[in-house]
Amino acid sequence: MKRKGLLGGIVLALVIIIGVIMLALCTVRVPAGYVAVQYNMNGGVKDEVLTQGWHLVSPTTKTTLYTIGIEQSYLTAGDNGDSEGDESFTASSSEGKAMTIDLTFTYQYQAENVTDVFTRFKGQSGKDVRDSFIKPNIVSWTKEVIARYKVSDILGEERANVNLALSEYLSEKFEKYGITISNVSLINIEVDEETRQAISAKITAQQNADTQAINNQTAIDKAEAEAQVKRTEAQASADAKLIEAEAEAEANRLLQESLNGMILQQEYIDRWNGELPDIVTGDSSTSLMIPSYTGTDAAETEE
Repeated sequence: MKRKGLLGGIVLALVIIIGVIMLALCTVRVPAGYVAVQYNMNGGVKDEVLTQGWHLVSPTTKTTLYTIGIEQSYLTAGDNGDSEGDESFTASSSEGKAMTIDLTFTYQYQAENVTDVFTRFKGQSGKDVRDSFIKPNIVSWTKEVIARYKVSDILGEERANVNLALSEYLSEKFEKYGITISNVSLINIEVDEETRQAISAKITAQQNADTQAINNQTAIDKAEAEAQVKRTEAQASADAKLIEAEAEAEANRLLQESLNGMILQQEYIDRWNGELPDIVTGDSSTSLMIPSYTGTDAAETEE
């Protein structure tokens, strides 16, 4: 009886262990920012990918992870991020000057195209595709862009434009592979000492020229400001004289009108014959008779 119970316990334990193993084999965890491509040994690649979370799959199904989130990657001489060993590379400028370049970029696999990526790269994982395909081609295609620019521009004020051109060019190149490349940036550039000194001298000369141009422009601005002040003062003086002249003309006009009234009044007085007005009273009204003027007009009236 005891032997049967012991045997039953062993069988149960084996069943549990086998169940746990099968569950582990049939359970897939997809981290946040990833999807998993399903490959069935009998049916090939499935169109449906597994998204974030836990999933039960057939024991015969193999899954491969691809990042659909934005991942930062590096090609540097140091141990930055995922850069293993010295991954810096050399490129030549438009003048043929050699440069050693450290570079960083961001990438992600397009969620709707990961099954194509899986098929194209024969089941490689996202990390393997990055190391075996993305990085080598980043180096190759970056050299094509670098060759368009002078070394002085790359090391100087054109750096931002070079980074933008790199981002656009690499994005276009990788798009057909279902991979998005963005934010490509040159983070360190080394040149030989002779080239560095020549560039330094050129930059110094340019800075001196810029300073002189600023000083010249300042002198021009000052002269223009002084001329503007003089023009303003001249205009103000002219306006003041015009206002003064208009005021004087108005005063003369008023004086002339006043004098005309006084002249008429004096002429009336001069022509008065000294007689007071006659008042005629009627039944219904009273009339005022104005006395006659003396002088020529009076004589003419008598005639």
